[in-house]
Amino acid sequence: MTVDASNALLDWYAVDKRQLPWRATGGERPDPYRIWLSEVMLQQTTVAAVRAYYEKFTSRWPTVEALAAAEDGEVMAAWAGLGYYARARNLLACARIVARDHGGRFPEDEAGLALLPGIGRYTSAAIAAIAFGRRAVVVDANVERVVARLFAVKTALPEARPTLYELAESITPEGGSGDFAQAMMDLGATICTPRAPACGICPLVSHCRARTEGSPETYPVKAPKAPRPRRQGIAYWLEHDDHVLLVRRPPTGLLGGMLALPTEAAPAAAHWNEAGSVEHVFTHFALSMTLLCAASADRRDDGIWWPIERIGEAGLPTLFAKLAARGQEWRLAA
Repeated sequence: MTVDASNALLDWYAVDKRQLPWRATGGERPDPYRIWLSEVMLQQTTVAAVRAYYEKFTSRWPTVEALAAAEDGEVMAAWAGLGYYARARNLLACARIVARDHGGRFPEDEAGLALLPGIGRYTSAAIAAIAFGRRAVVVDANVERVVARLFAVKTALPEARPTLYELAESITPEGGSGDFAQAMMDLGATICTPRAPACGICPLVSHCRARTEGSPETYPVKAPKAPRPRRQGIAYWLEHDDHVLLVRRPPTGLLGGMLALPTEAAPAAAHWNEAGSVEHVFTHFALSMTLLCAASADRRDDGIWWPIERIGEAGLPTLFAKLAARGQEWRLAA
């Protein structure tokens, strides 16, 4: 891609860029905290899903120091529904290191950023380029797709990733790499989409080899996916005096640190009633979880007894929110 093509992309971005709440406007300098927060939230998640969470987080915790001082359970509850909960744990760990060890200032280069929890190659490059104006090669799924089409890369993903990174590096300008990275991401999100790309209005159409071939939708080439394994599980809805028993899951592992219904074993000797199953898909497996429900005459001393009428405030992850809805249906029918 020539300098003219890069300029055409940046000219398009100057006029048609997406209006996103974490982007600086009116010549303001980007806030590294807000860029970092948005990039962590956007990992494996869509802009549409992130907007409300981002606005809630920045309203409640407007600085990295404020987030660092937050209680773990409060942050995990605020994150509930956004998925990939290891990101929330890393978010807190990173905020605390930045506040404690860096005086509340994020490192400005990729190497320093990559030492922080939850910040990998892409995120460190994005923060360095967008927040600090450093030249960095920023490659997410949108950029992979744009580059694969521009150069008609025949190698399938994921094997093609090193080649796509090298090609992205070859077209990243020395100056303005933050705007260039955001322009590439916006192009992939709004025009060079996975299906039915709008080539007719693309600022790079004359430079795109896939378009010349007449088959842009065939790129990037993807290797066949292995079947997703399916697992079975049981969760327990135990209620007493209009409260339901919740537990805090271990800090690491699946849905670590989140409030949830018990799953390891029946939490009490009771007459358990099956209330159906819910399906949920995680990254590497699909889960079918059966819910067993019971009412208890006694109240256990351990665990957390949550008011059923306020279960929506518990910050349950999506899987357990689905199960809680089944539990409420059971108690109404009982």
